[in-house]
Amino acid sequence: MDYASLVPAQGTDGAVRKVGVEIEFGGLGETHVARIVVDVLGGEIDHTGPHEYRVRGTSIGGIKVLLDTALRDKADNPVAEWGLNVSRAVVPVEIVTEPLDPADLPQLDTLLARLRGAGALGTKDGMLLGFGTHLNPSLAGEDAGHILPTLRAFALLEDWLREAEPIDASRRVLPFVDPYPRRLVDALAEEAAADWTLDRMIAAYLGLAPSRNHALDLLPVLRHLDEDRVVAALGSDAQSVSGRPAFHYRLPDSRIDEEGWSLAPTWNRWCLIERVAADHGFVADLAAAFCAHRASLTTLRGDWARQSGEMLTGWRARTEAA
Repeated sequence: MDYASLVPAQGTDGAVRKVGVEIEFGGLGETHVARIVVDVLGGEIDHTGPHEYRVRGTSIGGIKVLLDTALRDKADNPVAEWGLNVSRAVVPVEIVTEPLDPADLPQLDTLLARLRGAGALGTKDGMLLGFGTHLNPSLAGEDAGHILPTLRAFALLEDWLREAEPIDASRRVLPFVDPYPRRLVDALAEEAAADWTLDRMIAAYLGLAPSRNHALDLLPVLRHLDEDRVVAALGSDAQSVSGRPAFHYRLPDSRIDEEGWSLAPTWNRWCLIERVAADHGFVADLAAAFCAHRASLTTLRGDWARQSGEMLTGWRARTEAA
């Protein structure tokens, strides 16, 4: 499948923006997965901790392979180790890449195909397998002018995204990818929101959506920008948030066991969000339409998914013809 270019392709420093990828799956042990990574992408395996490996020197950079559970750090405890073994049916193995050049994403598809052939299982294999795929595109800039438009575009198009890339039932019933609260989308849709300062954006997000369990989790970005403020707002929950200068997009399922599954459609939808964000006039049109939708007494939430999708189709036709 074809991969769209990240738009804009460069950050404010002129460098190509990169993207980290995290993919969860079952069916294979972490040792087996690390060996497959080496077979496909080269490199050498370092055992970095209980149930955790790092493959260094692959053709796309370092890749971590780990059992994705807090119990991993307590594996020297016999009870915890027993719990790990019992829970392997529902606790995923995760591969986590270093930030990649987007041009390297097809090599990751090759690895996914090999893992599928070895027996990797994705989200659809069982009702308790809430496995996901996460993208971490680096920021183009660390000011409101670069971050806020993407946040607004995503919030206004999230209902459409959830229909374009439906979430498996096993993840919908788990608190991993809740939609943004309507009160946050309402605030972002206000005309004045286009001119928010970074301080105002942080206040709105922490006040209205202070959870990691959203399809676009902005907390890592906010902690990177203002650690003290995020820690104060989240309290003990802050320990689960690591600051980084990258968006954390976690909507897609892991469909690693489906023949032909690729990261391309997910990547291209993210790129579409960024393209929309760069068109401030269209974001303003979406915001005005959303406010009208919310003011109507006869519309339902599903109506906005359809209406925003129709607006997006028209916008794409206009921009691609230009």
